Amino acid sequence: MARPLALIVDDEPDIRELLAITLQRMDIDTRACGDIGAAKAQLRGRGFQLCLTDMRLPDGDGLDLVDWMQAQGIRTPVAVITAHGNVETAVRALKSGAFDFISKPLDLANLRKLIANALRLPANDAQPASRVRLLGESPAIQRLREMIARVARSQAPVHITGESGTGKELVARMIHDLGARAEGSFVPVNCGAIPSELMESEFFGHRRGSFTGAVGDKPGLFQSAEGGTLFLDEIAELPLPMQVKLLRVIQEKTVRPIGDTQELPVDVRILSATHKDLRALVATGQFREDLFYRINVIELRVPPLRERAGDVALLARHILERQSREHGTGVPELGPAAIAKLSGYAFPGNVRELENILERAMALSAGGRIEAEDIQTQSPVERGPGPVDEASALGEQLQSVQREAIQKALEANRYNKTAAARQLGLTLRALRYRMQKLGME
Repeated sequence: MARPLALIVDDEPDIRELLAITLQRMDIDTRACGDIGAAKAQLRGRGFQLCLTDMRLPDGDGLDLVDWMQAQGIRTPVAVITAHGNVETAVRALKSGAFDFISKPLDLANLRKLIANALRLPANDAQPASRVRLLGESPAIQRLREMIARVARSQAPVHITGESGTGKELVARMIHDLGARAEGSFVPVNCGAIPSELMESEFFGHRRGSFTGAVGDKPGLFQSAEGGTLFLDEIAELPLPMQVKLLRVIQEKTVRPIGDTQELPVDVRILSATHKDLRALVATGQFREDLFYRINVIELRVPPLRERAGDVALLARHILERQSREHGTGVPELGPAAIAKLSGYAFPGNVRELENILERAMALSAGGRIEAEDIQTQSPVERGPGPVDEASALGEQLQSVQREAIQKALEANRYNKTAAARQLGLTLRALRYRMQKLGME
């Protein structure tokens, strides 16, 4: 089997030699050149599995080479070597389409990890099968799938935006599955579900005896995701002190567990998501601008269900098949009128709301067929020409607040009703009663 081939682009002979020796010890053949012109000639002439380029070159900028490769459709993963601490350059490289970056002075352990990750990428457009699927044929969902396939080939941080219930974690899992880290761990964490006083320990770990209750060493979420992907859901919920610490970890690629004197290197890809407008939070000082630009190198928007009405019937059938397997029942048929009713609904709760509606419809249906009357949707309050019924409007608002609070508590506790009731200060019986009254069973 032929050994991989890498191209080294650097005008310093010592750096070229160091990189060549490192790559050859990893059973990778190398070709080297000192400027962009020679690099273009090499890339035109043969297929490389990896390209390492310095930022400053005699005839231009390393990003010029990245841009040229993108324009030529050359899919060789390229890593840019930047000056230490030059975060702006690193972000520009990732935005341009670089696979990753590494800072001088070169850390050979980090360099080997970068090279290993790059060589795991497929050499052509064929994508490995993902363990999860993004269903739908609407133009919006097709564009999203194309973007997922593209960003999966990079190590750039990706920020996923979209309304609650649109499937942001599903998108994050697909990016992980289709990328070079697919064999590593995918570690999702809901930032809003961790008490602020426990955040540092949860993220970075702690050493035995470092505080009251620390009866043993505990690895943090970053260590758990080593070699894989850390998905920070609802990142807007992080308090400002934690945002500072997270920014440092992302920039330095090291963590220090509580009670430890040593920095530990970590190799993780950061994906994040929120349903809030981070730009607005930056403007009001609730979210750090430097962290925003560090996690938002690439932004993916997951469309709400109302923008993909043509996918509703396909999604509904898939959800019914899954729910039927979970309940051990036959898959009910969706009548034409039921499909029409679902397709015409705005779904403020998106796919999560569709799941709840269909679960109720299965319970209400008879004869293995779901009809329009089995589909219970939330209709907007109808108002006549007279004055607004303020009591009715207030009641609707209170129900909405209660529903949102219960939903957040359930999500934070992985739908464990007992834990959710405890978080809300309710008994389990009271929570069940309120869920039934709000149509959340």
